[in-house]
Amino acid sequence: MGLIATGCVRTVSGTKTAAWPLVKDRMEGRYQRPVNEVYEAAKAVITSNGVLSTEYIPHDTTNTVRALDGKVKQRTVWIRVESVDPTITQVTVQARTAGGGRDIELVHDLEKQIALQLVK
Repeated sequence: MGLIATGCVRTVSGTKTAAWPLVKDRMEGRYQRPVNEVYEAAKAVITSNGVLSTEYIPHDTTNTVRALDGKVKQRTVWIRVESVDPTITQVTVQARTAGGGRDIELVHDLEKQIALQLVK
C-alpha cells in the first residue's frame, strides 16, 4: 500500500497552489533582452495559446521582476520574468494540472515559444 499526499507548492510568481510536491514543474531560459521585451513576449505566448488571468509585480520584489498567470490547455500556467543583470533577463515557466500534477511538456513548449517570439 502506498501513501499519496499532496501539499502546497510555491509558484514562480510567489503565490501558492495545491499540488504534488517534489516534482520538476518549471523551466528557465535566459535572454539578452530587456525585461519588458521578454515580458511582452511571454504575454503574447499565453494569449495566443490560452487565457491571460493576472499580471502583477510580486510584492517582495522590485519592478525588475514581473509575473503573470493564465490557463493553457486546461492547465494553470505561471510565468516569472526577472532581470539577472542589466543585459540578461530570465524567464521561468511553470504549469500544473487541475489535480496538482505537472505538465513539463507544456512548460517546455511555452518557454520555447517565448524564445521564438523574441526573434520575430
